[in-house]
Amino acid sequence: MSPPDAPLDDLVLRTPDDWHVHLRDGAMLEAVAKHTARQFRRAIVMPNLTPPITTVEAAAAYRDRILRALGADARFEPLMTCYLTDDASPEEIRRGFESGVFTACKLYPAHATTNADHGVTDVRKIRPVLEVMQRLGMPLLVHGEVTDPDVDVFDREAVFIDTVFSNLIVDFPGLRTVFEHVTTRDAVAFVEAGGPNLAATITPHHLRITRNAMFAGGFRPHAYCLPVAKRERHRQALRRAATSGSPKFFLGTDSAPHERTRKESACGCAGIFNAPHALESYATTFEEEGALDRLEGFASERGARFYGKALNAGRVRLKRSAVAVPQRLEGPSSGDLVPFHAGETLPWSFCGAAPSLEGDQTSSV
Repeated sequence: MSPPDAPLDDLVLRTPDDWHVHLRDGAMLEAVAKHTARQFRRAIVMPNLTPPITTVEAAAAYRDRILRALGADARFEPLMTCYLTDDASPEEIRRGFESGVFTACKLYPAHATTNADHGVTDVRKIRPVLEVMQRLGMPLLVHGEVTDPDVDVFDREAVFIDTVFSNLIVDFPGLRTVFEHVTTRDAVAFVEAGGPNLAATITPHHLRITRNAMFAGGFRPHAYCLPVAKRERHRQALRRAATSGSPKFFLGTDSAPHERTRKESACGCAGIFNAPHALESYATTFEEEGALDRLEGFASERGARFYGKALNAGRVRLKRSAVAVPQRLEGPSSGDLVPFHAGETLPWSFCGAAPSLEGDQTSSV
């Protein structure tokens, strides 16, 4: 038997879920959905298409396109979300949730990120929607940044907490709310101090890079995302939160692909495409923090419990075997994609499904 402190060579986890991903549409959907489905059993799919997903019928049609792109053999469940606008219909949202089409609603402050032009201009305008969601137990997913041009881009998350999010939590204490892709120690502290209805997702890239990554020897557009990466003290706070074992923090990649030419342009798009090696990236971080034993909870359990979903029955395996991340991946017909960690070597490799444990079955929450 190996000594207790010997490094693990194999890591078997309950099949994980991604609680925040962008699968895009059309040719891009065809190119990227397989990467998410390869590692995750379910995913919360963002609704910021053009036009955005605001109706039950649009969400159901988008879900069908995702499943067609993956093929009949895929064992993957897309969980659909509704894009909130100033004039969002409480009745439409109720109908979508009760019919099982909408899992959650997404709040984008207007102009906060990619395809957020139709987002909410003032949270007070959607109070009737939030009241219905609170009554239904329907989660609200929040992109937590102000968009005031007078606020420094690196301060927009902290200002959002002070001016918007704090009031929202007070006004709707029973609303199940996810602070998406947190990037600051301010957000970590806010979520930790909140009640059991407040949780947060953490991305693989915000656990690994700081804002310096965007300026290493010139501007590096493939490290540009929204919210932008912050200072090292914020990265350390995220790493502590992710590996803490707290039920409030769970996996959400925010994988957001754009063609290389759209990233490497005069006005490069925000977004990091991390889906191809997301689990390997998370495993690397958790090992560096001495917390591999907590990766399964973060990746496979806490998110499902917060959303009231059964835990997945299957298992996946990672092994200690170096994997070289390619510089480019095949994208849609018009261009290629640059993945997160491009050109790097990660110490863990994803091996796919592992044999289920004896007596393993879907667990109730």
